[in-house]
Amino acid sequence: MVKFIVRRFLLLLLTMVLVSVAVFLITESSPGNVARNVLGSFVTPEQEASFLAQMGLDKPVYTRYLYWLLGSDWHASRKVGLSLKRIKTREGFEEWWALREDGALIRWKLQGEDLIAVVRLFEDTISEYFNNERWQPDEHGVSSFWGVDTKNHVVKWEKDSDLKVWTFVMGTGWMETTGGPIEYIPLKKGFIRGDPGLSLRTGRPVAKSLFIRLRNSLVLAGIAFIIVMPLALFLGMIAGLKEGTLRDRVLSVGGMMFSVTPEFATGIFLILIVAVWLGLVPGATVFGEKAPWERPDMLILPVLTLTLIELGYVLRITRASMVEVMRSPYIRTAFLKGLPYWRIVLKHAVPNALIAPITVIMLHVNWLMGGIVIVEVVFGYPGLGKYLLDSALHKDINALEAGAMVLVTVAVGTQLIADIIYTFLNPRIRYT
Repeated sequence: MVKFIVRRFLLLLLTMVLVSVAVFLITESSPGNVARNVLGSFVTPEQEASFLAQMGLDKPVYTRYLYWLLGSDWHASRKVGLSLKRIKTREGFEEWWALREDGALIRWKLQGEDLIAVVRLFEDTISEYFNNERWQPDEHGVSSFWGVDTKNHVVKWEKDSDLKVWTFVMGTGWMETTGGPIEYIPLKKGFIRGDPGLSLRTGRPVAKSLFIRLRNSLVLAGIAFIIVMPLALFLGMIAGLKEGTLRDRVLSVGGMMFSVTPEFATGIFLILIVAVWLGLVPGATVFGEKAPWERPDMLILPVLTLTLIELGYVLRITRASMVEVMRSPYIRTAFLKGLPYWRIVLKHAVPNALIAPITVIMLHVNWLMGGIVIVEVVFGYPGLGKYLLDSALHKDINALEAGAMVLVTVAVGTQLIADIIYTFLNPRIRYT
């Protein structure tokens, strides 16, 4: 059994690597212009090129993939020649600094032709001084310097450069400066270390926004899962034990009716009846800064919508699996031997009938996490699915890639759990 689980784990790990490459390539090659989606349709070619360079989007595809997956700080540290460190300020902002030999934090800015060092001391005091000795001339006599700027990049400055740089400042617009860096490396730790970078749409760290949206979706999907899965398995088995009876027909037709009704239709009907006509619960999920569990009344309609959608599908799969098992030769043999009815059902039929529903349930865990976009949009629920939809519409590639990989991780993890459950349901796997 251990060899089987280890083999499945390694296979799923390989699957994650291949899927990460596919997700990255599909996202990068999707139609749309990132700069124009973020900055507007009237951005000039010079402004667009400057924006792409500052975001690191002008680099080769393989370089962007390594930065996205493994981070860019390890490569940028070699350019600077010093270790890099990310800190959190008292105001809650994250800043990147180089770690000087004496333990002080340092980064740089350019004023005219002068290189200014900004030093952060141990008591969080900031001091500045001229640091022109760091200019390094090359064989052509051009002086350049790699350092950490004040905007969380590792950049390469060239002395006497007249390169124009366009920076978009919220509330001000585009600001033009000269003598800007000729090369940028945006600093991030990478998806594996929990830092997929900044959102191109909001300018905030993707990891923070993604965590909050993931938490909200986990709450919604978890409650729906706890309610619908045991209920669907129980009703499916009850229907499958008495094939062709009135109970079987009612459950099967009812399950089909709910499963084929579109999510948006079910959600709108529930809002109209329960929230508008009866006025029992709110028809929208407006949490503000609160966590979902602080307003459980707002979770009722989204959970009820998911329950009705999932109940019918899992019920019918369980019912079909139970019918097939009850027709098996070994079940007939057990009856001929005179074994008690419920002992045959619980000990011999149920474990084998659960194999197919367990597969469906584990696949639907991933759907509950990211595929409930319509439900989240209908109720205004701030979950992972809605976050990915907004990111896709704006081609926010950092957020889109990170969110997609979170869903892949959930899918791979649930399949591994399903494989472990199989070993307990099927002795042939356990003793192979």
